Amino acid sequence: MRTVASLLILVLAGLATRADDASRDTARRAARATIERQIDAFRRNDAVGAYAEAAPQIRNLFPSAETFIAMVAKGYAPVLRPRSYRFETAQETAEDEIAQGLSLQDEAGLDWVALYTLQRQIDGQWRITGCQLKKAPGERI
Repeated sequence: MRTVASLLILVLAGLATRADDASRDTARRAARATIERQIDAFRRNDAVGAYAEAAPQIRNLFPSAETFIAMVAKGYAPVLRPRSYRFETAQETAEDEIAQGLSLQDEAGLDWVALYTLQRQIDGQWRITGCQLKKAPGERI
């Protein structure tokens, strides 16, 4: 009887682990989709669409799509119209928070690395809470 109970516990633990992994993968895909929507909006000059992917705390700091785009253009120009980009590793930093790495190349061909932070909102949607951007190692202007 103990063997059956032990086996049942192992099976249930395995199922829980698979469910956690699937949930994590789903969250990461959703977070990536949020970043892709924002980059696509930037490329189309769709300030409202790009602004919609920002978390409420970012929208509070920049109360209009125009002020948000001006901030991005001034401090984060490489993400406005990247020539190319590639998702790197993602990590859950807290419950309902993800840090997503991104490698990108700007319009001039310079390589950059970005670290996006995202948070799942009450409605279940992932929104961008921040972006740290720096030149890729070895890249000079």
